Amino acid sequence: MSDILSKIRRPFRYQFSNAALILIITNVAVFFLYNYTFLIPIREEYLSLNVIGFIYEKCFWQPVTYMFMHANMAHLFSNMLGLLFFGIQVERAIGSKEFVLLYFVVGIMSGLFSVFLYYLLGQYQISVGLQPYAFLNSLVGASGAIYGILLAFATIFPKSRIYLWFILPVPAPILVIGYAAIEFFSQFAGSSNVAHYTHLAGFAVAFLYFIVRFGVNPVKVWRDAFRK
Repeated sequence: MSDILSKIRRPFRYQFSNAALILIITNVAVFFLYNYTFLIPIREEYLSLNVIGFIYEKCFWQPVTYMFMHANMAHLFSNMLGLLFFGIQVERAIGSKEFVLLYFVVGIMSGLFSVFLYYLLGQYQISVGLQPYAFLNSLVGASGAIYGILLAFATIFPKSRIYLWFILPVPAPILVIGYAAIEFFSQFAGSSNVAHYTHLAGFAVAFLYFIVRFGVNPVKVWRDAFRK
């Protein structure tokens, strides 16, 4: 077991190559190319992550492509703003290779968690007219990965304060806990197009990533930070 953990925790050689900025540029480019040109002539349901496409039609690229699709400009802006504010700092702290691995592991795993949950709950298809099904709960956006990056930021910089609405200073760990609570209760508050399951899974996967990959328990880090 110790040999397996030592291999899992073998660090990358530190390198900083602006991966967060490259991800931002790529997301913005995909959004505009898909919505305002004809250069990506593929229906959204084949690029988003959904039960019908992923499980039944074997569109195994969806856990990656869904992270580069966004519902609208506001959705894109909020995700890229989070990646700009938190992603660059996390990347500088852990290096570009580790950052990219964290980003995609969290994004892919949080998406897969959600799509399999929709599958188990049967929340993935309806009949529309003569069509046998219509896609439901198609996931789009980098939100799962961004929530994971937020947890990483709060773990690496536990004493940092984030200005909510640019006015109210909130300690980063408190903000993470608050967001997690909001997402949890929002999931049961009523119907919404927001994938709260994916956001919660992003926190959970990032939390496990720190334990398995770094041997660091974020809760212990936060507790120790507030004790000092």
